[in-house]
Amino acid sequence: MPTYSASEVAPFGADRETAVVAGDGGLQIASRLRLSLSGIVASLAWLAFGVSCLRWPDIGDWPRTEAVAYTAFVVAAGILLVTTAREALGKFGAGVQQRAPWFLALGAFLTLWEVTTAKFGWLPLPFFPPPQSIVEVYTDDLPKLFDSAFASIKLQLGGYFIGAAVGFLTGVSIGWSRAAGYWVHPILRFIGPLPATAWLPIAFFTFPSSWSASTFLIALATGFPVTVLTWSGVASVSTAYYDVARTLGAKPSFLVLKVAIPAALPHVFVGLFMGLGSSFAVLVVAEMMGVKAGLGWYLQWAQGWASYANMYAALIVMSLLCSGAITLLFKVRDHLLVWQKGVVKW
Repeated sequence: MPTYSASEVAPFGADRETAVVAGDGGLQIASRLRLSLSGIVASLAWLAFGVSCLRWPDIGDWPRTEAVAYTAFVVAAGILLVTTAREALGKFGAGVQQRAPWFLALGAFLTLWEVTTAKFGWLPLPFFPPPQSIVEVYTDDLPKLFDSAFASIKLQLGGYFIGAAVGFLTGVSIGWSRAAGYWVHPILRFIGPLPATAWLPIAFFTFPSSWSASTFLIALATGFPVTVLTWSGVASVSTAYYDVARTLGAKPSFLVLKVAIPAALPHVFVGLFMGLGSSFAVLVVAEMMGVKAGLGWYLQWAQGWASYANMYAALIVMSLLCSGAITLLFKVRDHLLVWQKGVVKW
């Protein structure tokens, strides 16, 4: 059997390692080129959007066309600058590069939107306003839109926190106490599946003001999923945890506060997420029906005056508020449930 010395084997191993390193380097170069190309194409998409704003005259009277075009040029220049200096910008540059395909899609969508509405009128007005008309809403009607958003936030927070607190306490009670489950469970099965909006006539007749009635409806929409998921979380806690705590001399209050509730928190946050979405839906309906302020009221007012640009602007604000609330809730969840951080992402 032939033998080889270390000097004879070393070059082979060195060449193999060099080949692997060279292969990794080639992949890195290809990845960098792909990221740079996506950033350049995204910059061109925003440049095309700006050019489309200035290339043809508007078929209507929208004074924000030039401002939108110059903003598009600034965005295009910013994307190109970040693409060029990505490594020097660190995490910010890497984040922008990662989202370059979305910048490309957004620039292409805005270009198509501009051409089909403001330039050639292929989509009928006023149902499909151009981008600059929505920008005009944010510049000219911002005080009313801001007041409406602030009123919605106040109403949403009040009803949501009341519903979440009542639902959490009810869920813990049902999951821990058989007596509470005996009396509350049938009522929950009767009331819970009903849509909160079905209680609109009763709520507005029973409560002294439309504000309190809307708060009740939002709390009702929030409380049912929080109750069910909290109850499920408490009931699913392993009995071994209780046995160990009792062996160490734990009292019933300790079992509830330090064993049952912490173990049920993942289920509780699922209920909070579900309740948040339901509460936003009820918020819009309640504001349309009786409340004299808020984004729902603003949507109804805009629709009544055929101001669809105002309606779309309010929908964007509402989407940002809902997404921001869910993001904040995920931050709280990751802080409290460190062992499950990153398991569920938003």
